[in-house]
Amino acid sequence: MRKMRLGMHSYTLHLWGLGQNWGIHAAPYPKSIDLMKLMDMAEEWGLDGLHITGADLETKDDIRLAEVAAAAKAHGLYLEYNCSLNEEFDQRLNESFESAVTVASKIGAELVKFSLDIRRERPLYGSCFQPAVMKQLADIHDQIKRAIPTIEKYGIPIAIENHTETYADEILWLVDSVNHPLVQVCVDTVNSFGVLEGPEIAVEKLASRAICNHFCDHKLSRDQYGARFHGVAIGDGDIDVQRVIDLIRRVSPTDKITFEIEWDMENDSIEDAKAKQMDACIRSIRYLRDVLNVGREEELVDLYH
Repeated sequence: MRKMRLGMHSYTLHLWGLGQNWGIHAAPYPKSIDLMKLMDMAEEWGLDGLHITGADLETKDDIRLAEVAAAAKAHGLYLEYNCSLNEEFDQRLNESFESAVTVASKIGAELVKFSLDIRRERPLYGSCFQPAVMKQLADIHDQIKRAIPTIEKYGIPIAIENHTETYADEILWLVDSVNHPLVQVCVDTVNSFGVLEGPEIAVEKLASRAICNHFCDHKLSRDQYGARFHGVAIGDGDIDVQRVIDLIRRVSPTDKITFEIEWDMENDSIEDAKAKQMDACIRSIRYLRDVLNVGREEELVDLYH
């Protein structure tokens, strides 16, 4: 079995002020855990790395970026830098390709992950390669091409994600059109629900090109009003995570599994939701280690104490 490093997307604890403010037009959740504290926790939990955002960096001046790079090295953690082109809910994530790889170089990140923030027309179903989408993808293609000298200067690869508004085939079209070894794919194991594409189909299409992943699980609920997907701890949902990780191990060029929980707080109070989110984070680490055999080989400390 191929050894895989275990990392965590900071969005997993977004209710604690980490990651980003996604999906709601409101002020960010108060930061009760900052990036330095998260690094302490990641080392204690035996994680290999963190997938972080501009919201976690807080500022991007050289002193701060050097501090982050030194802290990651001291904790023995790899970093990945998560960016967006046009995030409507939290503009702290927005970067150009040039600025993102520059920041990534200063924090010692292994790669930069980009979501494209495509604006789709309805209907969503069967809308892959619709003209309005292709115009946006063509513009992004040109942006990446212009950034190639900067990407090559730092030698930091770009991973384009199948975010919640892109089909797998659209991501492949863009990466193939750019046709550069430092421009590849990030596969999210649940995001394709956003365009009504089966998640396993998306993973099968993208995994062999994916130098990065967001390893997630969702649970489906249905009632008389329709269907809804809930973010849950890894192993608690309806995604066949064993099958997905077997595929990634077999065909993906990456040696990392970066888990992410899109926690659904539903009607909980913020304090109850934060406690449940933290519990889901810890249970996910245990599941990834004990069931899916991801991460460091040494024994886990008691994560609840």
